Amino acid sequence: MGEMKESVDSVMKMMGELSKHQPETMRHFKSFMGSVLKEGVLDTKTKELIAIGTSITARCKYCIAIHVEKALNAGATKEEIFEAATVAILMGGGPAMTYVSEVKDALDEYRS
Repeated sequence: MGEMKESVDSVMKMMGELSKHQPETMRHFKSFMGSVLKEGVLDTKTKELIAIGTSITARCKYCIAIHVEKALNAGATKEEIFEAATVAILMGGGPAMTYVSEVKDALDEYRS
């Protein structure tokens, strides 16, 4: 298993553990997340591309890994994901650009 997939697994395990200690809070968080990301006026692919961009500007490799996988599953192409990454660079500058390496790592793992 690659580093990005291990990152996702680590976050999922943490969320499971947190759910044991804060079940109501985590239930609401998961419900909110599901509600936001479901198909609406924007399709799921577009929402996941937005999530990739905000993950880059937030500098969160775990979020990058999770949303690259979800974007691919929603039908996003490598080119669309990299274009979303360039919008994030526009908004986040040089520090955001360094996190595009995490996007590439996730793409390499999830597309292999």
